[in-house]
This record gives sequence, structure tokens and C-alpha cells, in this order.
Amino acid sequence: MIILLVKNSAIKKNRAFKIYLLIAFSVLVSFASASQESVSPVLRYSVSMTDPGSHLLHVTLDVSELNMDTVELRMPRWMPGYYQIMEYSKEVRNFSAAGKNGNTIPVISTNNNAWLIIPGKNTSFSISYDICSDKKFVANNFLDSTHAYIVPAATFMYVSNRTDIPVSVKVIPFKSWNDIATGLEVAAGNENEYHAPDFDILYDCPILIGNLDELPSFTVGGVKHRFVAYNPGNFDREGFIASLEKTVKAATEIIGDIPYNEYTFIGIGPGAGGIEHLNNTTVSFSGGRLDNPDALKGMLKFLAHEYFHHYNVKRIRPYELGPFDYSREARTNLLWVSEGLTVYYEYLIVRRAGLISDEELIASLESDINTLENDPGRMHQSLTQASFQTWSDGPFGNRSPGPDRSISYYVKGPVVGLILDLKIRNATANKKSLDDVMRLLYSTHYRKLQRGFTDAEFQQACEEIAGISLSSEFEYVYTAREIDYSEYLSYAGLQISEEVDGSSGKSKFIITLKEETDNLQSSIFQSWAGN
Repeated sequence: MIILLVKNSAIKKNRAFKIYLLIAFSVLVSFASASQESVSPVLRYSVSMTDPGSHLLHVTLDVSELNMDTVELRMPRWMPGYYQIMEYSKEVRNFSAAGKNGNTIPVISTNNNAWLIIPGKNTSFSISYDICSDKKFVANNFLDSTHAYIVPAATFMYVSNRTDIPVSVKVIPFKSWNDIATGLEVAAGNENEYHAPDFDILYDCPILIGNLDELPSFTVGGVKHRFVAYNPGNFDREGFIASLEKTVKAATEIIGDIPYNEYTFIGIGPGAGGIEHLNNTTVSFSGGRLDNPDALKGMLKFLAHEYFHHYNVKRIRPYELGPFDYSREARTNLLWVSEGLTVYYEYLIVRRAGLISDEELIASLESDINTLENDPGRMHQSLTQASFQTWSDGPFGNRSPGPDRSISYYVKGPVVGLILDLKIRNATANKKSLDDVMRLLYSTHYRKLQRGFTDAEFQQACEEIAGISLSSEFEYVYTAREIDYSEYLSYAGLQISEEVDGSSGKSKFIITLKEETDNLQSSIFQSWAGN
């Protein structure tokens, strides 16, 4: 991918107007044609922020060459990566439509997230509206006097049933803001204008605007990686980047392929949460506490998680997660794979990068086991149910007491990941692992079939690598069966003990290394931990 440094003639400063561009695709659909009949329909957006203190983004849309008598525009109800209905249409203000000559076109609000316009076939027209942007969260727009964070799914409407239409976006920063960070491709010769071949790509590319900081870049596998951030704070930037480089290298070695031309971590400011994308991730980030070793390790695990998502969920994905229907939930049984196994891999990645110890790796999984075993929801809800119900229960499950309490796939997912990994290693005399399963899914479903996998196909991939049936292990996925930790931990020469707190009644599980292990157990532990 390409990073361009472009002079901004509107800003009378010595420094360049830096535009951080992460090109996800090398070729996009052309927006022009020699033949009138072959002209692709184009939606041309612009977004401006003339009064940042108002928290209002102003959006205009110019529409041309749509062979439709009526046009229904919809605002997405959610965004990929955050599996909750957001109802972004609630933030729309002052919606209006006008013809080519400025004449008002009637607009009918057909439901809470749709507007019907009747311009006439092949008639050019424009749309104008404002977006209230006052929620500081990674899945919401935010605008204040210092910067703007734009979530495209919360900002740009699509034509009903036509998310395949090419689109352009012109970003007009506030007058004193110099920098833009986005994964969209720049439009040649058009400053601050970007292209996407369809809305799936547009919605995959958040936009950060302000006076941004760029940390030192690094290269892994001949590919550049950058970290661009708003208000990152004071910390040892070179030391942090050196650790992040090790993290990225360890993650890429799991799959053995880098599917982008450039990658950028986009820090949107202090807060909580991160969302993955094809060639970047947007993360809440503050470096103020990173001089604390534990805080640094926590941040690196968080970044490892979001980075590994560009493999696991963006490319290795459940069948239901793409192409998307933005008007309804994309329910799947497999978020335990997309999220839970990514939690499991965040632990392994930072350990293999040499950033945490064997003991800290074990402690991370020990913590998940303790959380799970002290959650009564584990007795009546399966992992697949937790995945499917996340749209109603939330990403961490329904935490209310009683029979409706549910579990989190962020907790049980990595535990089952450990079980599958150790079972595969033991069944193959440590010749294969869960890494091989992920590589198989990547090569088969992403590269070859170019589609997601089903529940059955994920289990089949695991069994193909293991060389045996894993029906017993997948009962931990499909049912609420109690987990036999001792069996699986023993494969790696580990043992588990339980203590019960007399006052609270809560169990405390402790994982330790056995005093005596055989050669297979020792080799499994050493390779699992990346030693």
C-alpha cells in the first residue's frame, strides 16, 4: 500500500498535510466511461465539520446515473465488528433532497432507517443531512473541537439492495486540522477524496481527522506497518513500537501470509474498545500508563487481538459474516471462533513474541477458567447459543441473576480453543496444532473458495488436522457439558487444582506444571508456548 504526503494549499503552515492512506485493493471500479450507456452509477459523498463544537457532521450526497424511478436510502443499523443493533438513523438531522436545479424533492420516511426519494429515472439529485456525533466510542461517530472520528456505517447511507454501487467520499476537515487517517483509496488528483468499490469496503474504513501523531513505522515480511494516533500521550514510543513489531511478526507467522500491502493501527484517543478492518484497526489508545509493565502487556494483548482479527473474522470468517445485510442482525453460531479463539491467540501471540512469560500465559487461561467456572450461566447455555444470542444478550452475555443468565464467548471461547489445540497436538504427536486449522481455513475458504465456513466445516477442518473424530470435544461447543480440564491440560504436562473460598463459596482453580512429564508432554508444552 501507499502512504502519500500531500501539501494542503488551504493550510498556511510549514509542515505537510499528511494523509495516511491504507489501500485495501489495488484496482477499483472506474467512475467514468467512454459510453454513456456503460457509465457506472456513482454516489458521491462529502462530509464537513465547519463547527466542531456543535458535534454535527454535515453530509451531502450527489446521485447520478441511477436507473430507478424511486430511490430508497437506508442508514445501516449496525457495523461489522460490533454485533449490536446501533440504530444509526437516530442521529440523522435535517434530511432534505433537491434536484439538479435546486428544486426541492419530496422525501418520505418509510421507516426508522429509510428515506424514499422520487427524482425520476436517471435524474441527478442531491441529499443533505447532519449527523449528531457526540458519543466517544469506537462504533460511534465523534466530533469535538480537537478531532473527528467518522464511522462510515454511521454516516453514509446506501441505496436499498444496492450495496454494490461504487462510492466516493470527499473529506473536508475543519480549517486548522492537518491530518487524515483512513483505509480508503485516494482518488487520483483529488485532494482528500477517496474511493470504494462498494459499501462493504466503505463501511470497513473508518476515518480519523485532526492533528495526528505518527509513531515510528516498522516492516514485517517486507510490508510496512504504521501507528497513527490522536493524542497518544507521552511514553517510550520506540520501545512500544519495538514490542508491537514483535507482536505483528508472531501473528503473521501463525498464518504464513500477509494479505495487505500496508497496515496501520489507528489510535482514536483514550477510551475503550477496538474494531478490526482489512488493512487497519481502530483502537482506543492512550500511552500515558504504558511505562507500567503490566499496562504495556495489557495493551499489547489488546493490539494483538485486534490485529489477528484481520485474519480471523475479516478473512477466516463464518459464512454469515459477509456479504452483509445492514438492515438486520447477522446472527451466527460461530462468534466463539471469531472472537473467542482470537482471545486465545492474543495470549499465544504475545508469549511467542517473548513479551510475557510461560507463567503469564498460563495465568491468562487460568483467569478465563475461573471466570467461567464461577458463572452459573455455563450450566445452561452453550457456546453456539452465546454466539447467536449476542445481539440480544450483549457481547459479554446477559449478566442478570437467574435462569436467563448467559455466558461470554470471550471467556469460554479461549478455554475451548485451549482444549482443541492440546487435543490436536496430542493426537498428532505434536506434529499439528490449532495453527494448522487456521491455516487450512485461510487457504481453503478465504483464498480458494472465497467464502465463509459453516459450523460443520469448522469442525471438519479441526478433525482433518487432528486425524481423529473430535465429537467429544465439540460437545463443549454445542452443549453445556462440564469440561474435563485435567484430561486436556495433562497433554501439555499441566495439572489443575481447585480451592473453595469458605466465605464466598467461589472456586479458585490453579494450573501448575507437573513435577514429572514424558517427552511428548514436554514437547507439546514447549511448542505450544513458543519456546
